[in-house]
Amino acid sequence: MGLDDKLSNKAEDLGGKAKEHTGKATGDESLEAEGKGDQAKSSLKDGAEKAKDAVGDVKDAFKK
Repeated sequence: MGLDDKLSNKAEDLGGKAKEHTGKATGDESLEAEGKGDQAKSSLKDGAEKAKDAVGDVKDAFKK
């Protein structure tokens, strides 16, 4: 996983957490749900990046 991808996913996760907490504090259920969605999207992206890394590791192991 590239550093840029990690930083981008982390920023999206933190932004989602901020939206979720702001939504809870203000009673804005829509904003809270949007924040949870952003966090879920970030988690999916992290999972996809980790899977790509694992495939690369397997390919590298066979090259040796």
